[in-house]
Amino acid sequence: MITLASDFGSPYPAAMKGVILSRTDAQLVDVSHSLPRQDTRAGAFWLRETVPYFPPAVHLAVVDPGVGTDRRAITLRVGDHALVGPDNGLLRPVARRLVDRQPGETAVSAFEITVENPASSTFHGRDVFAPAAAEIHAVGVDRLEEIELLSPVDLESCVDCSFPEPTVDGETIHGEVLVVDEFGNVITNVPGDALDDADRATVNGRSTPVVETFAAVDPDASLVTVGSHGYVECDVNQGRGDEAFGLQAGDSVRLVADH
Repeated sequence: MITLASDFGSPYPAAMKGVILSRTDAQLVDVSHSLPRQDTRAGAFWLRETVPYFPPAVHLAVVDPGVGTDRRAITLRVGDHALVGPDNGLLRPVARRLVDRQPGETAVSAFEITVENPASSTFHGRDVFAPAAAEIHAVGVDRLEEIELLSPVDLESCVDCSFPEPTVDGETIHGEVLVVDEFGNVITNVPGDALDDADRATVNGRSTPVVETFAAVDPDASLVTVGSHGYVECDVNQGRGDEAFGLQAGDSVRLVADH
């Protein structure tokens, strides 16, 4: 299996699939091609929250505002998984999550992908990453050292992406919006346990019910809940939380749980 994720929309992913299918008979599975455009941190978040649910595979991921520059192309091997993409922080959070989800001790190995005269300086998804993913699939994740276009590198030399940690000032938690999903749900970096035993929460001065399900409030009503990722969300039942709360990715959030 080769999974594909990008911010390309359509039709660019088709070209990547064409390259792969001309070189291997891998099963291709789309994760998403609607990742937030040129937002490496958001892409890293969504990869971290989706890819670990797959069985062992080669995972091709491209959110690459630095395409055509001197940023490296890399592969990270995590157990039976291989992550292929730009060296801009996109891959390391999902690598850590894959380590956490595998029993025993799992090391992460890093490799630089040799890039020689790609057909385009603006479409490395097609010209660099798709051929690399196809070759890794054909040779095997456990034999990356045998692939000529891969050179081992120190993992710590690869760009990392970290998510901000909330801070606590008395009863107030100061957090940040990590991403807004396509439903308009506002996903913060505040851990869900901040809402333990809370009936309401005040978000940026706005008091809102704390509930476990969207249906616990009327349609178009605001709510605060804990999402499937374990973080506090600011949402609207059958509506858009980003519009109701006036929040977007990167905005600050002040949260007080009301018990």
